[in-house]
Order: sequence, then C-alpha cells, then structure tokens
Amino acid sequence: MVMNTAELLIQCLENEGVEYIFGLPGEENLHILEALKDSSIKFITTRHEQGAAFMADVYGRLTGKAGVCLSTLGPGATNLMTGVADANLDGAPLVAITGQVGTDRMHIESHQYLDLVAMFAPVTKWNKQIVRPGITPEVIRKAFKVAEAEKPGAVHIDLPENIAAMEVEGKVLKIDNREKICASYASVNSAAIAIAKAKNPLILAGNGAIRANAADALTQFATRLNIPVANTFMGKGVIPYLHPLSLWTVGLQQRDFISCGFEQSDLIVAIGYDLIEYSPKRWNPEGKIPIIHIASTPAEIDSSYIPKVEVVGDIADALDEILIRCDRVGKIKPFGVSLRGEIKEDYEQYAHDEGFPIKPQKIIYDLRQVMNSEDIVISDVGAHKIWMARNYHCETPNTCLISNGFAAMGIAIPGAVSAKLVYPDRKVVAVTGDGGFMMNCQELETALRVKTPFVTLIFNDGAYGLIGWKQMNQFGSTSFVDFTNPDFVKFAQSMGLKGYRVTSAADLMPTLKQALADDVPAVIDCPVDYSENLRFSRKAGDLNCPI
Repeated sequence: MVMNTAELLIQCLENEGVEYIFGLPGEENLHILEALKDSSIKFITTRHEQGAAFMADVYGRLTGKAGVCLSTLGPGATNLMTGVADANLDGAPLVAITGQVGTDRMHIESHQYLDLVAMFAPVTKWNKQIVRPGITPEVIRKAFKVAEAEKPGAVHIDLPENIAAMEVEGKVLKIDNREKICASYASVNSAAIAIAKAKNPLILAGNGAIRANAADALTQFATRLNIPVANTFMGKGVIPYLHPLSLWTVGLQQRDFISCGFEQSDLIVAIGYDLIEYSPKRWNPEGKIPIIHIASTPAEIDSSYIPKVEVVGDIADALDEILIRCDRVGKIKPFGVSLRGEIKEDYEQYAHDEGFPIKPQKIIYDLRQVMNSEDIVISDVGAHKIWMARNYHCETPNTCLISNGFAAMGIAIPGAVSAKLVYPDRKVVAVTGDGGFMMNCQELETALRVKTPFVTLIFNDGAYGLIGWKQMNQFGSTSFVDFTNPDFVKFAQSMGLKGYRVTSAADLMPTLKQALADDVPAVIDCPVDYSENLRFSRKAGDLNCPI
C-alpha cells in the first residue's frame, strides 16, 4: 500500500499500542497531524511542549508503556528537553518525535534549524533521524524496544518535513516478546547464605522493584524473613506503609530516624535500587556496609556501592528463589524494626495541629486521610517535595509519583493530566509549590478541555522555599527567593475551574473533599508554614541513634 512516511509512522505507532500523543502542532509536523485525523490514537494538544513531555513521562511511569510526545523543530524541540531528560533519569519509557527542516536545508544556515539528534543525545537512551522513508518501521520498533527495556528511558526520533511527505511502501513490524531472564543459581545461593547469617539486615527498595511488578514478592520476602524495609522516594508503595516492617521513605539529605537503621545494619539488601534515587555516599559513605544487589540490571559503579553479591534477573523470581534457600528462623529481630514506633509517633503528632499558616506535616496528613489506597498524588519539586517524600505514605505502588532523578519543577500538573487519563476512576491530586505551579499552570486549560478533573493543591509561601531552606542552613539568611503571586482562586475561576482558599487548619480537609468531588479541575490555595523546615533541620542534626 502506497502512503507517505508520516502515515506509515502513525501506523507503526498504532501497532505499538499508542493511545495518546501529547504535543503541539507546528509547520514541520503537519503531515503527522494530518495522518492522525483517521487514527485510533488521540492527540492531546497541550499549551507548552514541556507539559507534553511531562505528560508522556508520567504516562510511561504509570503504564510501563512508552508515552509519546510531539513537537515541531527548533524552539518546539528545545521546549521538550526538560521533560525528556526527566523521563530518562527517572526511568520512565518515553518516545519524543520532532519535526525538522527538509534534508535539502540542513547543510546551510536555515530558519529554526538545530541538529536535534546531537542535542537530544545526552538526554536519551537512543535517538535517530529518519533519513529514508523505508526505514520508518525499523526506527519506530527499535525506539519502543529501547525505551521500554530495563532500565527504561527516553528515545528521540527526528523526522524531516520532506521525508515525512515522501511516498513509501511499507508495513509495520511484529512486536517481539521479551522473555523473563532469571538470575544464576550461584548468585541466588550466595545471597541466601549472606542474608541468613546477617544479624541486622535492612532492605532498601527502589523504583526498579515497582517497574518489575515485584511489590508482592518483596512484601512476602520481607515478612517471611522478618527484615525491615525502607523505600526510596520513587519506591513508595512497594511494601504497604501499614506493614509492621515498613520503615517508610529514605532519601532525605538530612539525617532521619531511618539513618539509624543504616548505621546499625550489617547487611543492606538493595532490591530494584538505582543509585540516582539516593546516593549510597549518604548511607554508606565509607563503603563498609556489605550489600546484596538484587535487580534486573547489574550494579552501577560507585565506591560506596560495591556489592558482595549481585543477583541479576527477574526480581520477583530472584526473591522467591532466595526465600526457598534462606532460613532466618530463631534470629532476633533486626535493629531496624525498633525504629518504626518513633517514625509513626513523629508522623501522627501533627494530626490535630491547629496552627495557621498550616504546617506542611499537617497538610500532608490531611491529604492522606482523604485519599484512598489506589488514588494518585503527583508531587512537584520544591520544599513540599521533601515533606511529601517523608510524610505521604502509600499502600500500593505508583500512587505517589515524585521526580527524583532529574527532579524537574513543573511536572505535577501535566503529570496529573496523564494520571487521570490512565486512571479516570481514581482521585488524582497534583501537589505543588507556588513556584512550580506558575511553571506549567497553563496545562490546567488542557485538563479542562480533555475532561480530566483533578485537584491542584498549592503550598503557598511566596518564595522558592526549598532554596530558602538551604540558604538558611548554609548562610543563616535568604536572598533572591521571594516573589509575589496572582490570586490563585481568581486565576482558577478565570479558566473555568473551581478555586478554593484555605483560611484555617480546620478548613483543609473539607476543602479537599469538596474539590475532589468537583467535575472540573480545582485549585486549592493553601498557605504553608515553612518555619518547620529549619526546625526539622535542627532536629535532624541533634538526632542520636540508640545503640
């Protein structure tokens, strides 16, 4: 069948099971947009390419299938970069497609021309320009295979406009099924022996365990062997937070209760852990704690992370095989188990706090009360992210998404659009600071237009609070972090959304419930008391671990 290259590309995307393409129209992607008119793929027109890339990023993280974003050349492509880089470092499968000038214009100075293949190379796993129409099926198939293979990440495809318009005869390629790869028996046996001998083992669980669908296997493994579990920011929900062995989240730059667990441990069992999630130099600075690495890929090189055993293969299968061979019956409870009471007590002390502006711990406590176990929060980056990481706890995986590899501000609102598209029956909340809100708040119009009602909860302090926190810790004063905000309630109403302002601590929970019941996107302006940041820093500095 004769068609043009853009039409063949869309057929290939349909073959890959693509549901949505997030992006903006442009002159150099006109043929792709025309081909989408008769496609089963829904094009989501966004208000900025960064928002489109973040939507594809979060779609990939929630589904395990590559999210797709589209831009034109030049400034459209450069606007994609932040979201593409975020997906790549956070391990979210993403395929970015950019329009480009014709191949007949690339050898001379040309309007809006940039070498996009060179530009995207540092922030992708693989990227390629389609230089001949006939290679399109191979390029698309490889793009999705590379993006979705462990460790997932971003790929980029560049399509010149004259190639897009050329006639081509072609057909889609068969999708090959990836076989499960099992760890070697030798590594499984060595891990089982080391774990059986350990007196104070501690499990460090990362996002890789969630990507591998190993949460149930990990929970059973920890329960049977009586080993406490700390998860990274991106590993939330890998073990239910109510489980008696769950020590909740590790990854803060400040010391916290869980730091004591690492200091007392004689073995760290790292399961699906990626060094980018929480540097081992923070929890194993001298490289003295023995480590068992259980993951789908070999361990990264780091002087503080040199495993004594690497168990590389399907994570759930590896945990099951170790469990068969490992016996910890009669072993005393590891030290880490004793930390749970202090962690829980610290969390619950803010349940009835009436201070206003509201303490971040109280905001998050109330948010947790109104969200069901399957509901989703997307955290933006800022001071609130630290509190969300520490205090928002999950029963199931992928119900609190935090960008922590690239840690890009502006992800929450676009990410919430994707979350609501993937799970329309779940409640979704975008948690953001006033700084992050103003970076991609335009995508609330997209949310209204595509009918994805979610709540945006703004921690409002009139400053870049995280930077102010660090400045106070380091220099004792702040500089260049303060700003003014629009009236967020009127801003929301002007877009056809619901807007709410919290005026007391008692106001927050009923406001959240009301906003979550609305049938359009809602914005909640919540003043926050970030003096708690410095109190926490002082408390962390004074923390002494029991022996």
